[in-house]
Amino acid sequence: MSAPRRSSVIVFLVSAAVMAFQSASYASHSWGGYHWARTANPFTLKLGDNLTSADWKSHLAQTSSDWNSGNSPLITAIVAGTSRKRCSMVAGTTQVCAASYGNNGWLGLATISINGVHITQGSAKMNDTYFNTSKYNNPNEREHVMCQEVAHTFGLDHQSTDGSSQNSCMDYFSNTGANAGSTLSTTPNAHDFQELNIIYQHLDSTTTVAAATPPAASASEVTDDPNTWGQLVRQSPEGRSSTYERVHGNASKTVTHVFWTAEAAEICPGCDHRYDR
Repeated sequence: MSAPRRSSVIVFLVSAAVMAFQSASYASHSWGGYHWARTANPFTLKLGDNLTSADWKSHLAQTSSDWNSGNSPLITAIVAGTSRKRCSMVAGTTQVCAASYGNNGWLGLATISINGVHITQGSAKMNDTYFNTSKYNNPNEREHVMCQEVAHTFGLDHQSTDGSSQNSCMDYFSNTGANAGSTLSTTPNAHDFQELNIIYQHLDSTTTVAAATPPAASASEVTDDPNTWGQLVRQSPEGRSSTYERVHGNASKTVTHVFWTAEAAEICPGCDHRYDR
């Protein structure tokens, strides 16, 4: 093979490798491989509306519309909720709530119950104790957090936690202060939909997406009380994101993503913020 031709082949192979790496790096924010079991695509996930304010209801409607606007195997449908502030999970659904949960350091909580890698139920909570303050009470920050917490229950993790904007609600850009008027990072981007298609590219022989009655409250229920979240298993270097796991006696477990306020993260980025106060 001549030298020019050999050089061209090498350049082509290197370029192909770079493109493959970039594609993989963009689509790498699955949350532990967790996903809803289903027997066909697309499938519908019901979002239980437990919201009492028209403002939060409009953000849930926008979130549902945004996640339904892309090429996705998952379609959301808003239905009546069942539990209001407590936000008890309901099998086969994601329950969405907003309430004044207290000065506990978190803006949003997303919890899923899993059996193996299959999500069986989820909840997404927004903390009005902070969203009713001047710093966080703006439509862009509300939409960012609502969009992200609901999507965690799809099986999506963060694209970035360093505070930079990937123009995806799955990053930790802060729509506060000088950025309060910015609509960056308030909607999904193409890489979020790419990741959803990777997560849900295979079908299952059973389904965990189905209508169900609310479960009775139990000692294993995960709530806004940090003592119910279980063990800290991961925290972002900047301290804005923490993941907790609680294993139950029936071999299932609950996994919770916590979106901390900027103030909580600043106290000690590497600390378990449940015990900062």
